[in-house]
Amino acid sequence: MTFLDLRAATLGQAHVAHAHDHHQLILATCGATELAIEGRGDRITGSRGCLIPCGRHHDYRGDGRNRTFVLDIPAKSLPALRDGEAIGRLFERPRFFAVPPRLNRLAASLMQQLEYCPALHSEIAALLLRALYLHLEAEPLPADVGAPAVRGFSERLDLARLDAWIDRHLADEIRVEQLAALCALSAGHFHACFRELTGMTPLAYVQRRRLDHARTLVTHSGLSLGHIATLVGFRDQGSFSRAYRRRFAVSPSRARREDRAFPSPGQEHRSSGQAGGPEST
Repeated sequence: MTFLDLRAATLGQAHVAHAHDHHQLILATCGATELAIEGRGDRITGSRGCLIPCGRHHDYRGDGRNRTFVLDIPAKSLPALRDGEAIGRLFERPRFFAVPPRLNRLAASLMQQLEYCPALHSEIAALLLRALYLHLEAEPLPADVGAPAVRGFSERLDLARLDAWIDRHLADEIRVEQLAALCALSAGHFHACFRELTGMTPLAYVQRRRLDHARTLVTHSGLSLGHIATLVGFRDQGSFSRAYRRRFAVSPSRARREDRAFPSPGQEHRSSGQAGGPEST
């Protein structure tokens, strides 16, 4: 790659994660793509674009219906561009930015021109990049300064739905990709959104639900500890006991003994009634 490389693409629903040695502009004319850069993400739409500096790891997953400009910009090409030094500064950090309707209309028009005249891709790329530079220079967005922020995480994550799914699959291996798919997010974006919302990673959250469910079984069922370990997704009783002790500061066997040695008031009442027979009225 020696100069600007512009292409129009439909980003599919497969999760892709990589890094590359060139800067990249992502700009959609329609549809949506979930994209995260080093764990912080946003949603690329006709009103939201993204600048990815070279070497930054990122992952994405499209909706399969988007039309998206992907512009690759080798750093060595910048000196040859008009305002190349200033454009280079746009890629000093990852950045998501608002796309006003006029810029979206221009992008849609340029996409048509690219499809009609693919030989002009360098000229079309330069025009698109110039228009973006002028937009960002004229209308800086304070929210974009620094690392890109996770937007709308509380609206995108339905914790009640996730909890129900996790509880149905406690005995199985649960992967972040499975949870992300329930929210139509890439794994990286889901991880960032989930941590922002809950204060913990998705897998730590799953582990907590496993152990909370196990605690109920330990204290309110006669199942063996090995059986309980299997039901909540641990490979053996030893790893289950260690995790249980870290979570509750007591081993599951001791928790069971203590619960039976000191029954709740309701349990005492039932035991008393069973020992002395029904009370007369």
